[in-house]
Amino acid sequence: MRIGLLGTGPWASAAYAPALAGHTGLEFAGVWGRRPEAATRLAEQYDVAAYADVDALLADVDAVAIALPPSVQPELAVRAARAGRHLLLDKPLALSVAGARDVAEAAERAGVASVVFFTARFQKEPEAWIEEQAAEAGWFTARAQWLGAVFTTDSPFAASPWRREKGALWDVGPHALSVLLPVLGDVRQVVAAVHGPADTVHLVLDHATGASSTLTLSLTAPPAAAGADVELRGEAGVSLMPGSSEGAVPALSRAADALVTAARTGRPHACDASFGLRVTEILSAAEARLGEDAG
Repeated sequence: MRIGLLGTGPWASAAYAPALAGHTGLEFAGVWGRRPEAATRLAEQYDVAAYADVDALLADVDAVAIALPPSVQPELAVRAARAGRHLLLDKPLALSVAGARDVAEAAERAGVASVVFFTARFQKEPEAWIEEQAAEAGWFTARAQWLGAVFTTDSPFAASPWRREKGALWDVGPHALSVLLPVLGDVRQVVAAVHGPADTVHLVLDHATGASSTLTLSLTAPPAAAGADVELRGEAGVSLMPGSSEGAVPALSRAADALVTAARTGRPHACDASFGLRVTEILSAAEARLGEDAG
């Protein structure tokens, strides 16, 4: 499968490009970016083509990986799907329900495979844990803390305009939801959403299984306090999500494996664009609740 990369920022450079270049089942064909000079620099690192025109790249590949802001991703994902290209997407799928629905519907109409890269869903130890807990019945409640230090360190992502505007809810909220939904079921209601310090938010969710969950999300945690923890309590006892022994690149390689498999078999992956749409719907409902809290 020939795949092209749309995006040249820190995430594209640090994770997507090396994952695509090192994947034995993919042919990394080229890079397109909104800044042509950045596309040229990144393409030269991997000895692939730099494209000045996105449609020219789409004409040369079977699939695209999109590492662009969620305000930009939907339009290009729809364009790629309409061209018949499979989609390796990043979270959040979009910053609006309408944008996410456009992507999911375009992928379905075109019959192309899609995978949204929720990191924990493709890291070896968390992925196995999620599958094990999803097979257990009787979960009563869950606690998830996703605390980043993006805005309290010299992180390359701190300058991201959409992260500055949308904060932790939209950046790390998708990660927490991607872990909780397969275990506790869909969210029936965002029961409560309140602001904490800076961009920190606290959510209470009611799930289809009858379980409840509480989420604490932040990009402004003190560096010493940063980290991700998920705890489940129920009839089976207490279960804690294990940490991962690997970084983003191996996880992205597994996401690419999932895309190749979905494209070959025609069977949707659990983290497809439709799942990305559902996550966006829940985030939008939480954002509306936060607006009520601010009012």
